[in-house]
Amino acid sequence: MNPPAREIAPAKLNLALHVRGKLPDGRHAIETVFAFCTDGDRLTAEPAGQSSLRITGPFAADLEADGQNLVMNAARALAKGAGIERGAALSLTKNLPVASGVGGGSADAAAALRLLTSLWQIDPEHAQKIAPQLGSDVPACLLSLPMRGDGAGDLLTPIGPLDVSGRPVLLVNPRVSLSTRDVFGRWDGKDRGPLGDWREGRNDLEKPAIELVPQIESVLAWLGTRPGAEFVRMSGSGATCFALFENEATRDVAAEAVPREWWRLATFLR
Repeated sequence: MNPPAREIAPAKLNLALHVRGKLPDGRHAIETVFAFCTDGDRLTAEPAGQSSLRITGPFAADLEADGQNLVMNAARALAKGAGIERGAALSLTKNLPVASGVGGGSADAAAALRLLTSLWQIDPEHAQKIAPQLGSDVPACLLSLPMRGDGAGDLLTPIGPLDVSGRPVLLVNPRVSLSTRDVFGRWDGKDRGPLGDWREGRNDLEKPAIELVPQIESVLAWLGTRPGAEFVRMSGSGATCFALFENEATRDVAAEAVPREWWRLATFLR
């Protein structure tokens, strides 16, 4: 019996995120730089008569394996788009916090598209067409490579390997879920200018996110005081924050010191 096919759903980071206004369809116009970690959720799949989903892992209790789950939505949409009449038994190990700004649901959906494209031996173009229908971050997560995102974040431009690829990174979340819609709803509507070099950029959602979850400010301040931390920012709409470190040793020291009530992930940028 063949082992199940496997995929990692890497944690997504926004190295910068500028909110520029509104699009005609009502979504917010953003400019961002996506980067991806080497760790994240994990997904397996085996052939089956119809698709099903089992969820395990530290954050399994925060998700439902029902019709609203993005993994199941991705599986159904891909089967329909490719004319596939069989299914897959999917198993998701949920390691990343839910609603945390690191693309967990989008990364899981993207991993399902990659995994099922291989399992069902279908043209990758089907996944590429379906990805934007599942969410603005799903096209970037499908590739899981450094990208610039415009429009709603779904108009992608490859930017090649970043000079921080392979860099140790520490993700920290105060264990508070945060609605992307609520954070965007608190954005003050001011266009603070275009995104150039991401190091000189900003995350325009930090302020509204902190208004909703004040602990984010504490996480950012804590990361900023860690020896070896060279770059600190909030990812996406929060509440996860991250720091890039000069080396693995200083990152690991910081990871060991993270307050117990906070979630952490010590990993690397891809």
